[in-house]
Amino acid sequence: MLDRYLLRYFLAVVDQGNFSRAAAHCNVSQPTLSVGIAKLERTLGMALFVRSNQRVELTSGGTRFLAHARRIEREFNLAMQSMGMADSLPLLRLGVLSSVPGPIIAASVARARPQRQCRFELLFGSERELTGHLSKGRVDIALTLVGRGMDRFPERTIRTEGYSIAMAADHPLAGADEIKAEQMGAETMIVRRHCEALSDTSRFFIERGVRPHFAMRSTNDDTVLQMIGAGLGVTVMPTCYRAPGVVRPRLVGFNLQRTLGWAASEEDASLLQDPPPVIAEIEAELRALP
Repeated sequence: MLDRYLLRYFLAVVDQGNFSRAAAHCNVSQPTLSVGIAKLERTLGMALFVRSNQRVELTSGGTRFLAHARRIEREFNLAMQSMGMADSLPLLRLGVLSSVPGPIIAASVARARPQRQCRFELLFGSERELTGHLSKGRVDIALTLVGRGMDRFPERTIRTEGYSIAMAADHPLAGADEIKAEQMGAETMIVRRHCEALSDTSRFFIERGVRPHFAMRSTNDDTVLQMIGAGLGVTVMPTCYRAPGVVRPRLVGFNLQRTLGWAASEEDASLLQDPPPVIAEIEAELRALP
């Protein structure tokens, strides 16, 4: 028989990345947690982790057990809640692509909170990081790029969009519906270092002989939009981004598109068919964008 506290120890090590942080997360000493993990491994008859000085990694057996541990913990919480015995709501761990506008996520979270169907944690990251989090069970579902042909996780598409220029509303070219790359040769650019289209954008301008000055490099799109509105420079962004004082003319010939959607592990695929409020709110917000 498996004690629930052993599952909690195991999941804490997976989520926190090492034994010391997992112990602090569980409010126990590290020796206590280590003894618990050893007991769990003896009960299961297999090693669950490969220990190193920096991190612990799951063994193949640990990876198989992780899916069951997640399911057991989730079902236990749901059962306790249905019996009126839960001391907290079920936890939803939600991954979000860093290049999705923050205001969309924040507004959706604010609308979902009063419905109180679950607690949720947000983890922002790149497409590659989110794929890793899904594979290791660190998030239940992720808002990321889908339709990439890898078929690693069940997916549901939300929207397909392109990229366009973002520039200050008082910029001399701001009144144009579309702008050619050659018109931007003298422009100052802001680099969005986390953008999945960064290499394609750079190649597009270089092939057209455009090598602008770079005034800023950032992974924070809210800051980028503020600096664009202030006239510091221009950039290329997905069309879902909007901000006061910023206009979005089309970049002629740059036809790259991305598809946003949900990706979930096999054991959490039900979240795609019966999404909790925060997921439904985010999806509705993205679908409503022009």
